[in-house]
Amino acid sequence: MLNDVMRTSLYIPGNNPRFIAKAPTSGADIVTFDIEDAVPPQEKANARKMTAESLKMAAEGGSEVYVRINGWHTEWTNDDLEAVVRPGLNGITLPKTRNADDVKRLDWKISEMEYRYGMPEGSVKMSVLLETASGIMNAYEICTASKRLVSAFFGAVDYCADMRIKRTNLAAEQKMARSIVAIAARSAGLTALDAPFADFSNMADFEQNTLDGIDMGYEGRMIIHPSQIPVAHRLYSPTDEAVAHARKVKKFFEEEGLAKGLASVSMDGGMVDTPVYVSACETIERYEAIQAKEAKRK
Repeated sequence: MLNDVMRTSLYIPGNNPRFIAKAPTSGADIVTFDIEDAVPPQEKANARKMTAESLKMAAEGGSEVYVRINGWHTEWTNDDLEAVVRPGLNGITLPKTRNADDVKRLDWKISEMEYRYGMPEGSVKMSVLLETASGIMNAYEICTASKRLVSAFFGAVDYCADMRIKRTNLAAEQKMARSIVAIAARSAGLTALDAPFADFSNMADFEQNTLDGIDMGYEGRMIIHPSQIPVAHRLYSPTDEAVAHARKVKKFFEEEGLAKGLASVSMDGGMVDTPVYVSACETIERYEAIQAKEAKRK
């Protein structure tokens, strides 16, 4: 089963009224109000208030609405959750996730608040940011720590800072950690979401970086500037040619393979077997999910 469409998660500072007002027209699959790194300590309380008041408004354009809270290593996490876990919230993103206990603690707190405010049990989803050496080392146990989890981000900026290495646009220095997060996410049945690309005016490098991540298994990424959204949506969506081919494979295998008790068949000079068939079905499913997502915006 395909998870939610999460090609783009646009991060908006939770204390910036001008950016918040533009949230419904962003076109992003997810709008994430950020009350962590984008907000200085003296503005945390204001960001919580503005974010809580803007949850339903931000969803008016068809985006899901998440909030990136401050991590458990800070003094702000509980206050963040008390302020923003309300009807209209689709998900919480936990930054600098260190281990499975961080996830379980968040799950418990969200469950308590859902009960307190009469929200459906399990209605608030969770995403984790793996962006430290310890988070990367514990990636699989983190990704399997809660049924609420739907996605895992790789966080390149904090990872490179933690490892004391220079971060570059083409990200060769991130390849191992980036791959580990993608593998851990997929093995847990989550969507792997790529790191933000800070050099937002450099679209050539952004596109190449995104394609490299797609080759690792990433199906979306964090977005820090609206100009990145159309490019990301194009790259993370199946092309018309890919969808047409997938439909041909599906039809042919079902008629010439499954219906005749065969596990592999020859089509157009190539072999189609069960893994190829499953991949084709997933391409069609993803395409249809994206079409349904875009239809909500019209």
